[in-house]
Amino acid sequence: MSQDAFTPSTEALSLRDRPEPVSALSAVSTLAWRAMLKIKHVPFQLVDVTITPIMFTLLFTYMFGGALAGSPDAYIQFLLPGILVQTILFITVYTGVGINTDIQKGLFDRFRSLPMWQPAPVLGALAGDLFRYSVASLLIIVLGLILGFRPAAGLTGVALAFLLVLLFAFAISWFWIIFGMLVKTPESVMTASFVLLMPLTFASNIFVELGTMPAWLQAVVRHNPVTRLTNASRGLMHGTPVAADVLWVLVATAAIIGISAPVAMRMYHRER
Repeated sequence: MSQDAFTPSTEALSLRDRPEPVSALSAVSTLAWRAMLKIKHVPFQLVDVTITPIMFTLLFTYMFGGALAGSPDAYIQFLLPGILVQTILFITVYTGVGINTDIQKGLFDRFRSLPMWQPAPVLGALAGDLFRYSVASLLIIVLGLILGFRPAAGLTGVALAFLLVLLFAFAISWFWIIFGMLVKTPESVMTASFVLLMPLTFASNIFVELGTMPAWLQAVVRHNPVTRLTNASRGLMHGTPVAADVLWVLVATAAIIGISAPVAMRMYHRER
């Protein structure tokens, strides 16, 4: 038998056709799409994006609008920016839930074995959730317009308020990523979100004016981060922005991201 029959082919060992490594942008985009597809497989998440904001808006507008503002039409002008803030803040918890679920299912090890930019799973989850926030925001604004919401600052003011809330939600999502890597189950993340976010949102000026509260409660509510965000959003939508509130939200957002993002990424790499 010929000696050539046992000689490895150089063509078989050639690396000329090796695929190019996946770019960082491509990896993040793919995992962002994966995060959005989770809604299809976990329909309960769709409730918080659609049903819950509709329910809160209708309930408070028509049941309490007359008592709190004289009429539902007057109250929706005050309420809607706050409902937008409340809804988006509650949805941020799903970033932590998703990260925790991936840990429990062993997907971190699978991602580690893939030849891709390693921060992509975290950034992809965040990008997917930004889409979720956008859907919820659009739904709330459209419903508000149907109910009579008329922002004095027009589309520009609404867009600026939406971007501000989105930016703050992005920062809070990093906190839930850290929490999702600390606890054992997704249910623990959900429970913690209610314990933390319920007092923050209801002990704020989302539903009632600050001046209607007792003096001691006003002192607490005035320094609530949700109150600051609501004031900034309300002012931008109605053309009466308070620079101090907008600046506070921007500084707080930068501080949260500056502290939480490095911690979250360090924990993520250690978790793998």
